[in-house]
Amino acid sequence: MTAFITRRLLVTIVVLLLVSLISFSIMQLVPGDPATVMAGLAATDDQIRAIRVQFGLDQPFHIQLVRWYAGIAVGDMGQSMTLGRGVGQALIERLPATIGLAMVAFVMTVIFGIAAGVIAAIRQNSWVDQAIMVLAVIGVSVPSFWLGLMMIVAFAVMLDLLPAGGYVPFAQSPKDWLVSLILPAFSLALLQVGLLARITRSAMLETLRQDYIRTAHAKGLPVWIVIGKHAMMNVMVPVITIIGIIFSLMLSGSVVIETVFSIPGLGRLMASAILTRDYPLIQGGLLLTAAMFVLINLVVDVLYAYVDPRIRYD
Repeated sequence: MTAFITRRLLVTIVVLLLVSLISFSIMQLVPGDPATVMAGLAATDDQIRAIRVQFGLDQPFHIQLVRWYAGIAVGDMGQSMTLGRGVGQALIERLPATIGLAMVAFVMTVIFGIAAGVIAAIRQNSWVDQAIMVLAVIGVSVPSFWLGLMMIVAFAVMLDLLPAGGYVPFAQSPKDWLVSLILPAFSLALLQVGLLARITRSAMLETLRQDYIRTAHAKGLPVWIVIGKHAMMNVMVPVITIIGIIFSLMLSGSVVIETVFSIPGLGRLMASAILTRDYPLIQGGLLLTAAMFVLINLVVDVLYAYVDPRIRYD
């Protein structure tokens, strides 16, 4: 396992280098001049030229790329063109809000998605199974931004039970932090709950048809032991795969939800950076997102070996 993790970490370095190269190249090809956007409509040519010199935009592509890699090598992602501070500092400031939102939504997804899938499989072809699958299809079909707006109207405006937006840091008040994330997390989780429920149901139905499950029932074991101890361990292998993908999608797909609920997270920061042509901030955000994706995939692969003893990487 140690050798496998070491190899994956080495591959991760190569992946991140390629991601940084692709993102840097794309930024150079995007039409529009960030110096012109920063200077404003009334700026003179000299003012625009000064901004380009200040941020090195007047240098050739290969020189800018070498400077970018040299900074990354020492942990420096450069200076944000619009925020007036380091890219790394700006990303770290926004990271807790995005991680918190993704974690709360992820917990909701795992609990409700797996439970719904298992119940639907156990009660196959019953009205319970049909109802859960209908709700799963609805969850997959409803746009998250529309659901977020409807939940604001229902729970914040009409019932006045939850805040309509904003974010409370965990260190300030854990209770208020959780309350501020309930609506956005549910809006983000509903799509993934439907997907996870369908995957879990399919995997559980296949497992329940296996001979060892019929043997366990024939021995007189209680249903909850057969399902919880014997069936779930085999169901978890494909479920862990989709769970890893779901968590990655939540981290990268929270832009709309953070905007709807005014959450100061990475998604909202990246959307603002794109509008203002803040190249260093965009490149740093893409590199951080890629690193989180690779790390999540590594964790999923390691979990395989613990869930299924037949899987070995050494």
